Amino acid sequence: MAKRRRYSDQQLGSTIEQLMAETGTTYRGLADKAGLSAGYLNHIVHGNRPVPSNDVIARIAEPLGVEPEHFREYRIRVITEKLEAMPELIDRLYRRLA
Repeated sequence: MAKRRRYSDQQLGSTIEQLMAETGTTYRGLADKAGLSAGYLNHIVHGNRPVPSNDVIARIAEPLGVEPEHFREYRIRVITEKLEAMPELIDRLYRRLA
C-alpha cells in the first residue's frame, strides 16, 4: 500500500471513499463502528448532506485509521474557530490576501 499523506487535500466525501477502499470497509461496517446509519454516511460521502460536525468527523476517522485532522473540512473549522478569537489577525490576513 502506498504511504498515505498526513492530511488529505480532497473533499470529505472523496477522502472517506478512498479510505474505505484502502481499508476494505463497507458503508454498513463504517456506519456501525461510527455509530451512524449507513444511509446518512452515504449522503455525507456523496455530498447530499452538509459537512457533519467535527465530533461526527472524529467518529468516522477512528475506524478508518486516521486522525480527524486528516480531513480538510475538520482543519478548516479548527482554523476558523481560532481566527474568530483573533480579529486583528483576520484583518492582517485579509489585507495580505486581498
